[in-house]
Amino acid sequence: MPYHHVYIVRCRDGSFYTGYALDPIARVERHNTGKGAKYTASRRPVTLVFTQKFRSLSRALKREHELKQWTRAEKEALVSRSR
Repeated sequence: MPYHHVYIVRCRDGSFYTGYALDPIARVERHNTGKGAKYTASRRPVTLVFTQKFRSLSRALKREHELKQWTRAEKEALVSRSR
């Protein structure tokens, strides 16, 4: 059974991008080719700074939506705690 991942990358300009992927490493590589998302295409390179895995796609997508509502400070704290 594959895991579903929510991930956060830090962009070159210091901003965060939050997304969902089955394989977050491959997804980050795609972001770094400029094909991952419009937002990250002009902010390369991106660095993976957080991942969280779920057995349920539904739960992963809910978590992704939740994190996208967070402030930058909240995301910074999450990233710092996960190191």
